[in-house]
Amino acid sequence: MRKAGITLGLLAVGLVLAPGGPRAQWKTAWSYEGSKGPEHWGDLDPAYATCKDGREQSPIDIRNPKKAELPALRFEYQSGPLKYLINNGKTVRVNYHDARGTGNFLIVGGRHYQLTQFHFHRPSEEYIHGEPYEMVAHLMHEASDGKVAGVVVLLKAGQANATVQQIWEHMPMTEGKEQEIPGVQVNPAGLLPRDFAYYRYLGSLTAPPCTEGVTWFVLKTPREISAEQINAFARLYPHDVRPPQPLNGRIVEESQ
Repeated sequence: MRKAGITLGLLAVGLVLAPGGPRAQWKTAWSYEGSKGPEHWGDLDPAYATCKDGREQSPIDIRNPKKAELPALRFEYQSGPLKYLINNGKTVRVNYHDARGTGNFLIVGGRHYQLTQFHFHRPSEEYIHGEPYEMVAHLMHEASDGKVAGVVVLLKAGQANATVQQIWEHMPMTEGKEQEIPGVQVNPAGLLPRDFAYYRYLGSLTAPPCTEGVTWFVLKTPREISAEQINAFARLYPHDVRPPQPLNGRIVEESQ
């Protein structure tokens, strides 16, 4: 399997689902609480050692970012069939297995990243000046050389979001395999705010195996979703988050 395919297979909550079902994602079970919770991930499996030993882990609490001349973000997203919707036991996620080369792109400084999946956490895993938001959406992308970029959209209570509502209406209530929802078209652009100012830092996947080398773009402007939409997700996943990790000397940059 080529390097890009390996990286794609490691996108944990995350991870792009193997066709065999949700258990195919992680050889060793983990959780967001208890004896298999975040503080124990690095001891559960040698493959998860980076969760404990890594120096560039995510998420983080963003404080005192450094202003920098950063390239603008451009999103070339389009509407498409809701083909790979899943409740994977950790979150609700929409996968994109067959869109490479023709699908949705994040473009940064001339570099193209293909959208591979997006998923949700409650509350936000990212903190801004010590505070989380009610929820967050993570849109995960991969370049042709296997480099991974995550876009963070902070979600706050307000008006209902039509794209979220499309997903919630078909949201699997129990863990299971991917589902194709006939006749439903979803455009991930509906999750984005109007302003693409952002924070940037180098981090990791936020769940096992906590692979590092992920460039995170945290959009500064939050997107609204309704309290009802937040509560609907909370009934499935009231707290599916990893706590903020140490910066260990990393610099968080802020676009001007």
